[in-house]
Amino acid sequence: MKIKAIALDVDGTLTDGKLYVSNSGEEIKAFSVKDGIAIVGAINLGIKIFIITGKRSEIVKRRAEELGITDIYQGVHNKVEVLKILCKKYLLSPESIAYMGDDLNDYGAIKFSGLSGAPKDSASEVIDIVDFISEKNGGDGAVREFIKYILEKENLWIKIIDKYKFQN
Repeated sequence: MKIKAIALDVDGTLTDGKLYVSNSGEEIKAFSVKDGIAIVGAINLGIKIFIITGKRSEIVKRRAEELGITDIYQGVHNKVEVLKILCKKYLLSPESIAYMGDDLNDYGAIKFSGLSGAPKDSASEVIDIVDFISEKNGGDGAVREFIKYILEKENLWIKIIDKYKFQN
């Protein structure tokens, strides 16, 4: 089945999973630019990208908007319910959704989705059940590797490479 959408966890997947808090209480997260290029490339190829995360953060909203992600679900306790909503909204089957997460709160979404992935530093319970394990840690290009894996199966990754190869 062709993957039409990719759902991503944030902390531990798009970031390193550490919570950085400044003296003023401001939360800071680091995102991989490499993940961003792959996300934008997938969106440009018509693949829906969803963010589903348990925490709420203005930083996540801002980063998602920069990348062109419009479906951002924060403060989520039941990720499967959100995936079901997205299936109805976009007429997707669970088999056409790929999900990448790193910890126990992603377990249900991983099992629900047709293809699953995890960064290499994920919880062992997650590593044991996913289809794809990145060679990278969360926040260090793991999402890019997952997207590349998906797009290479459809011979689409080359289109992203070509976009940059032929820029003047």
